[in-house]
Amino acid sequence: MREVETPRFRIDALGLEVPDVRAAAAIIYNPETNEVLWESNAQDQRSIASITKVMTALVFLESGTPMNTPVTLQRSDVYRASTTYLRAGYQVTADDLMNLLLIGSDNAAARALARVSPYGAAGFVDRMTQKAGELGLERTRYADPSGLLASNVSSAYDMARLIAFASADDRIGTIMRKATHTVHAGERTINVRSTNHLVRSGEYDVLGGKTGFINRSGYCLATLLRLPKSGTQVAVVVLGAKTNQGRFWETRHLFNWMSTHTQKVLGIGQAPQPQELPQ
Repeated sequence: MREVETPRFRIDALGLEVPDVRAAAAIIYNPETNEVLWESNAQDQRSIASITKVMTALVFLESGTPMNTPVTLQRSDVYRASTTYLRAGYQVTADDLMNLLLIGSDNAAARALARVSPYGAAGFVDRMTQKAGELGLERTRYADPSGLLASNVSSAYDMARLIAFASADDRIGTIMRKATHTVHAGERTINVRSTNHLVRSGEYDVLGGKTGFINRSGYCLATLLRLPKSGTQVAVVVLGAKTNQGRFWETRHLFNWMSTHTQKVLGIGQAPQPQELPQ
């Protein structure tokens, strides 16, 4: 068994055994009570890569652009897009782009959504950062809609709050819970598979989630899950894991620990108290 597949623990200041993650930062957060249940470097500002796309989806939806809007992909959308199913000239709808964005983490889709929005490409990014401020995400700044730029930054705490907020919107949450999706671009059929292994495996009740990776960020994952016995929603965010599989294993370890310690943790409120963190 690889090392990352084995959960690691430490003894905290209260003498309790708590998770000790290998990732750079992580958090377990209860969005219903705004309570931090456990955290490690949760306020550190770091590159978040494609978790950026969660805000891209929110801002596009608030723009009021009809989801049946036809979109023709331009060269600027696909140029050095790294991860994309699309090519210049493909004709799809805004709804197709939203599914590509959140399921397949498609960078060209992110650019195209920003471009066709009422804000335009540059104004869209400004609105993303403005929206973060409105939501009280104090350590969050955006530089592009795809997350390819390292200057898209946030914290595990901010991203826990954001993934909970976005997943509550059925237009976003429903898409993020899909394991696969099919897009038709003219005569072409595009089969999109979720980048989130926890969604594809079906092992947990995932309410929403988004992966992210660039060299600067490391492997990242923000997920909203439901605890099996209590039904409580918890956001688990892992930033800066060393491997692709590592971010999923760290999330599993944190969620499994939370699942077996629900009464104890919710009862005593481990980790920093909410008032110590910016709201």
